[in-house]
Amino acid sequence: MIQLPARYDHVGSFLRPKYLLEAREQKAKGEITPQQLRAVEDKAITEIVKFQESIGLKSITDGEFRRTYFHLDFLEQLGGVKTDIPVTVKKPDGTEELAPPVIRVTGKVRHAKDIQKADFEYLKSQLSAGHTPKVTIPSPTMLHFRGGRAGISREAYPELEPAFYDDVAKAYGDELRSLYDAGARYVQMDDTNLAYLCDEKMREAARQRGDDPNELPHRYAKFINKVVAQKPEGMLLAMHLCRGNFKSTFAAQGNYEPVAEALLKEMDIDAYFMEYDDDRSGDFRPLRYLPKGKMVVLGLVTTKFGQLEKKDDLKRRIDEAAKHAPLEQLALSPQCGFSSTVHGNLIAVDDQRRKLELVVQTAREVWGD
Repeated sequence: MIQLPARYDHVGSFLRPKYLLEAREQKAKGEITPQQLRAVEDKAITEIVKFQESIGLKSITDGEFRRTYFHLDFLEQLGGVKTDIPVTVKKPDGTEELAPPVIRVTGKVRHAKDIQKADFEYLKSQLSAGHTPKVTIPSPTMLHFRGGRAGISREAYPELEPAFYDDVAKAYGDELRSLYDAGARYVQMDDTNLAYLCDEKMREAARQRGDDPNELPHRYAKFINKVVAQKPEGMLLAMHLCRGNFKSTFAAQGNYEPVAEALLKEMDIDAYFMEYDDDRSGDFRPLRYLPKGKMVVLGLVTTKFGQLEKKDDLKRRIDEAAKHAPLEQLALSPQCGFSSTVHGNLIAVDDQRRKLELVVQTAREVWGD
């Protein structure tokens, strides 16, 4: 079993500093060069690394400071993939929601270039001893779920099985090997789709696209396992499940039960980051499927709002989870990143620190790490 760096962790993204957002705007207007923007990103990443280390975190990310969206910036660099920038829509209750972006497979999927290697190398160069750099990338299921069969070129893939899934897995395997060669040992795949399949509205949308929501979790488990089979030995591969996090909103809700067996028993992932910050995530009973040798990181602390959880409440909920999965196979984190897109959540910078300090303190008291 490959161990997490600590019993306390985090999903990876952080609020972008104002000067970085301003530099992005300048780049979009052609006022600065890509190289000048990267220099600003470097500065911001150096600062966010020091921020994470000062809290006591052991796994350190670059805050996703070089990205606009947690998934599109990566996926569009794969050969054979096209993405459309999503738009903000207002829901009937006046809240905002990010309309799902269009992700299209227009040709044979391939690893056209190293996507994260240079970014990882800079992150690694900024870390102090005793810390583990973590790379976050979108789950390969993102290339199928949003559009289904209609979103994948029939010319490139007359049949999805096995060519499409094999090609995507090979592309991901090439990227994981590239990262491993650069020194990466901890990679997290961010997946909304399995969490969406817990929501009846999303399940019906899948049916409308011609997919069976009861079959999809098992198909995705086999899909992920094709990627895992190419993972270099000694690399920790984790998955974060998310129900939506754009500007502190959510897109789906529902207990993990519809996907739990495929997710925890059938998928060969080392660790799972599972959202459990409010009632829409359901109870902990799905954790009964967790086999020996795997970890679940409980996302009990919300990143959507600044109100700080109570330590005793977190401990009580950890005790509840431990009734369904061994305590030694559990850990603690916030439920999601603080800024899955460049827009950020409705939370203050100081709240990031308070939330993460609470996670570290609580986990140390529970597990003694």
